[in-house]
Amino acid sequence: MEWTDIKTTVPAAFAETAEAIATGISGSGIYIEDYRDLEAQVEAIAHVDLIEPELLHKSRGEVTVHLYIAPDENFAEIAELMQDRLQRAEVPYQMMCEGVRQEDWESGWKAYYHAMEIGRRLAVAPSWEQYETNRAVVTLDPGMAFGTGTHETTALCLETLDAAIRGGERVLDVGTGSGILAIAALKLGAASAEGIDIDPMCVRTARENAARNGVQNAFTVSVGNLSDKAGGVYEIICANIVANAICGLAPAVPALLAENGVFIASGIIDTRRDEVIDAIRAAGLAVHEVKEKNGWVALVCGR
Repeated sequence: MEWTDIKTTVPAAFAETAEAIATGISGSGIYIEDYRDLEAQVEAIAHVDLIEPELLHKSRGEVTVHLYIAPDENFAEIAELMQDRLQRAEVPYQMMCEGVRQEDWESGWKAYYHAMEIGRRLAVAPSWEQYETNRAVVTLDPGMAFGTGTHETTALCLETLDAAIRGGERVLDVGTGSGILAIAALKLGAASAEGIDIDPMCVRTARENAARNGVQNAFTVSVGNLSDKAGGVYEIICANIVANAICGLAPAVPALLAENGVFIASGIIDTRRDEVIDAIRAAGLAVHEVKEKNGWVALVCGR
């Protein structure tokens, strides 16, 4: 079965932004081709002379994001969406599409994606890897919409959920993507979770991941936005999206947040941290903690 590989090359300075955009719209698979620290990685596991000459000649100033699109999906529509979001983020890019066999990218993912432990109680693992642990395990295949926990924004949210979930909470995940945050919350003891995403592909992926993890009966996911899909109050609200979207939804959060609830806002590039903090405070919320990792920010907020 032949898939389509949408290859988007960006200057290295925009790599994290391009990856975040891609993970937010992918419903199938993602691979990041990044050779900036090639020598350092190889030095850590083998002698640098073992690097293939072809790899040594790869550009260190550019990063290529591969989006793998299934044969039954409209790759042209997805490519157009990718272009639109890159342009809105003012990211210079070059894009091309190629055919690729399903087994080529699937086997490539398995070589690099392994189980990881996050926080004190949580682990994320690929479905093909037998992972023995006492932690709560979220099982995902790589490349599902908004990733597998490897991206800094997702990792920051998972760490915060690990600390915040005590058991019995009602959780809302805005821009749910793969559903990883809602699923993790349920695995950690939340009573129920609702996911909202404007992308139908993400909603489908989140449902599949919920079933893979056995939490589908406690997880409701739907296409839409915060204003028409959320109701009542939630002890935990997550929004791992982008700065503009967080600023836009912040005024609606206080009415949905329980008295001692936690609002986790992430997907924020560090250069926009203060802008988002100001918007959250203007909405009547307090920022209790600012977490940062490799240029990305997560805000832990409350009343």
